[in-house]
Amino acid sequence: MKVFRALKIFAVVWRYGIDEFLLASKRFSLLRPVLSLGNRYASPRGERLRLALETLGPIFVKFGQVLSTRRDLIPPDIADELAKLQDRVAPFPSAEVEKILIDAYKKPLDQVFTKFDRVPVASASVAQVHFGEITVKGEPVEVAIKVLRPGILPVIENDISLLYMLGGWVEKFSADGRRLKPREVVGEFDKHLHDELDLMREAANCSQLGRNFADKRLLILPDVYWDWCHINVMVMERMHSVPISSMDRLHAEGIDIKKLSREGVEIFFTQVFRDGFFHADMHPGNVQVAIAGPHKGKYVSLDFGIVGTLSDIDKHYLAQNFLAFFNRDYKRVAQVHVDSGWVPAGTRVDELEAAVRSVCEPIFGKPLAEISFGLVLMRLFQVSRRFNVEIQPQLVLLQKTLLNIEGLGRQLDDRLDLWDTAKPFLERWMNEQIGWRGWIETLKDEAPQWAKIAPQVPRLLHSALVAQSNLQNPAAQKEPVSKIISPKIGFFTNLWLALIALALLGILFTLWVPLLFD
Repeated sequence: MKVFRALKIFAVVWRYGIDEFLLASKRFSLLRPVLSLGNRYASPRGERLRLALETLGPIFVKFGQVLSTRRDLIPPDIADELAKLQDRVAPFPSAEVEKILIDAYKKPLDQVFTKFDRVPVASASVAQVHFGEITVKGEPVEVAIKVLRPGILPVIENDISLLYMLGGWVEKFSADGRRLKPREVVGEFDKHLHDELDLMREAANCSQLGRNFADKRLLILPDVYWDWCHINVMVMERMHSVPISSMDRLHAEGIDIKKLSREGVEIFFTQVFRDGFFHADMHPGNVQVAIAGPHKGKYVSLDFGIVGTLSDIDKHYLAQNFLAFFNRDYKRVAQVHVDSGWVPAGTRVDELEAAVRSVCEPIFGKPLAEISFGLVLMRLFQVSRRFNVEIQPQLVLLQKTLLNIEGLGRQLDDRLDLWDTAKPFLERWMNEQIGWRGWIETLKDEAPQWAKIAPQVPRLLHSALVAQSNLQNPAAQKEPVSKIISPKIGFFTNLWLALIALALLGILFTLWVPLLFD
């Protein structure tokens, strides 16, 4: 099966003339007359690349979506074509959509939806979306109905299987194979792609993000209508919004673009560091802006099939890295890499510090428009290779999302200073984590457990003292406790127990009284 899939990939590459990108290199100039046969290069290169990615399936489409946001790395004609992959992939027939919905609900569509538009409003590699209307508590509600593309699972599994095979080859034959951990990286994508095929899981992701941003100050999430959701159907509130890439429309609606760019950075860092739960598929089709109603001008997030999570350890090390970078403390950046185990333990911190400085110092404080991230990425890769920096598979989605965020930032405001925008947020977050506020929050989290344990402390300490005395004097095990512990020891024991109990009660009182008056 892998061999047939590989042959299909080569056939698609040949059919759409994707080898033109390879032949553009001077190294292969002698092959151009031989390989550029027929009329394979007649259509524009961007269109051919887009069609090839669509033909190859979801994984390749997602790769194109990431590339489409990086106009600093690819030519405009290619970026414009790849942008069409965000929500304009060829739809599947409405007859199949109706069959899926009838199978899910076990009843005719007119008994489920009061209105249903058979023409999809958006079609992507994994699913497509239709607008409709349902009745909730006697009131009509406009909804968006997301339907999973039929037959998508075998396609994804074939591609993932092929990627595992290629990853194995990289590990076996590449000098960087062990450091890059290609099969573990593929494993991360495998897990998240399979999660994306379960629309109940996506609905749960949407609800979680909605709770995280319940104040709706920065980000608006659609409500989920659970009674209409199935594993291959998701029904949510219809959002009146436009893609973030629709700059002309945003200007026409009077949206503050510079404010959007700053808030986009804050939303990203809030999701990553405060919540450890972030939207990991942030191409322009999924990031929109409300153009009507009370939330006009605010971000609207869509498509929650792929989300990333971070452990407290990952968040802590990442925050230290970012903050050290913003403070130009490259020694701290190097030390954090050593402490976290991302580089071998014997790595010289001063050498790594010098290498990091050489990459970061030239771009520090510059707006996006003046930074060549292609050059930065190349130099970072050289540094990581020299110092055997190990790829962290759990952070691959975060790195992908960072590419999306930076690409979106360029489209909104290429004069945005990422450093000045992000630094105050990270400083505040670090203070909340390791400062006195963080200590108070930790006490609050532990208070319920302490409330259970505190009354037991005197008895437990008393039992421990008796047990210790019995070990030291076995003959006294049959004696009454009052004879085992002398009055003097008993006095100090009771004093310590009383002080401990009072301290615990004081802490609990301090924690609970503010909660009573919230």
